[in-house]
Amino acid sequence: MKLVGREQEIKSLNLLLKSKEAEFLALYGRRRIGKTFLIEQHFKKELCFQLNGQKDGTLKEQLANFHHALSDRSRKNRECPGSWQEAFQQLTDHLRTLRGKGKYVVFLDELPWLASPRSRFLQALDYFWNSFLRKDPRFILVICGSAASWMIAKVIDHKGGLHNRVTARIKLAPFTLAESSHFLRSRGVKLTHYDQLTLAMAMGGVPHYLKEVQAGQSAVQAIDASCFHPTGLLRDEFDRLYSSLFDSSERHIEIVRELAKHPQGLTRKDLTSAYKSGGRLTQTLTELEEAGFISLQHPFKNTSRDTVYRLADEYSLFYLKWMDGKRSTGSFAKKFQTPAWRAWSGYALESIAHKHIRQINSELGISQIETEHCSWVHRANKTWPKGAQVDLLIDRADRSINLIEIKFSEGPFTIKKNYAEELRRKGQVFREVTGTNKNVFFTFLTTYGLTENAYSQEIADTSITTECLFKQIL
Repeated sequence: MKLVGREQEIKSLNLLLKSKEAEFLALYGRRRIGKTFLIEQHFKKELCFQLNGQKDGTLKEQLANFHHALSDRSRKNRECPGSWQEAFQQLTDHLRTLRGKGKYVVFLDELPWLASPRSRFLQALDYFWNSFLRKDPRFILVICGSAASWMIAKVIDHKGGLHNRVTARIKLAPFTLAESSHFLRSRGVKLTHYDQLTLAMAMGGVPHYLKEVQAGQSAVQAIDASCFHPTGLLRDEFDRLYSSLFDSSERHIEIVRELAKHPQGLTRKDLTSAYKSGGRLTQTLTELEEAGFISLQHPFKNTSRDTVYRLADEYSLFYLKWMDGKRSTGSFAKKFQTPAWRAWSGYALESIAHKHIRQINSELGISQIETEHCSWVHRANKTWPKGAQVDLLIDRADRSINLIEIKFSEGPFTIKKNYAEELRRKGQVFREVTGTNKNVFFTFLTTYGLTENAYSQEIADTSITTECLFKQIL
């Protein structure tokens, strides 16, 4: 495969290649996101040593893997090291034999698996960097890990040996819709944006998941094959995903399951009431956020204490709704035709829209205006017994607010009489409850626009389509 997308990351890697000093890069991001592929492809010519950590490997096994990796790069016969200190000394001896003025890359992949308890790996790595690598401007040390919270706590923000050693850091995120589209095209997959959105609702922007899509398949066929076929890659991915990233992953899964029930998100107080595992809630939420599974939003006109946590991982949302305990109940092609899917797909599109706020702002012509975004919910009370909710709210510094209604449909969306009345009431509730004196604009984000009628002319101040979500914005 060719390296597709990742333009910002490639610029950062190129800066390291041009640097006149030794560089120490920490790269992290969730499982299957393409970290190893990025380094192997971009540094293909510069890579002089690579070691991959083995999950649950013993110290002896990890050192044996090191021995084999070094033997592949060096003609000198060496005994298998008995400690990481000895291992890095062997690597130092090998690197001293390299000639030339170009850059050389030392790549240590899945660092959390290498640095097992009592292995003293991190201490040996610190000495290796401090005593040798940092003194030679030809070298770039790249450390990589899927456990984002571990990488941050043990390396990037650690107050011990590796503190301030890292000179660059990259958090590799899932593809945007534009990057996913480019990736699919590069593999000969030609799908409409509607089908690409459907794929995103099940797979997100994870390259390894999207790689399962075959040319000539519709989105429904691809989801069926990956998620519901007995040998599909994503059929049993959910448990593997969390257990590979987190110790005591049952705590993380409990929170993810709870958030999946509440598309608009939950406050810390709500989560505390629902959390049964006991203890370490703050740590668990932090780890989920750093890994990109949840997102945090500050509600409109509320304090940080009312921070709302949302489940941001599309695959987890899809799995818990359509696969968990239901995999023997038929194909996705049948589920795709149901009212339940049509209702749920609107929620799924909301999650995608929140991740593409820059594209939405660009389409609305407000890219140069400072904005904040969130969803908005007013629970029913005596004054407003029906309550109200807004899919996406953009609060603008030009004293204006966009209340965005998000609709996923197979054709133009039609605002009918009952829905128009609901929107009028929603606007009234919003103004009364928030007390805002800003302009309030109703905006519609739909797949194919609005059907023009008296209600759309009255209610919709702005209408944009999901085409804008596919714009590449750097």
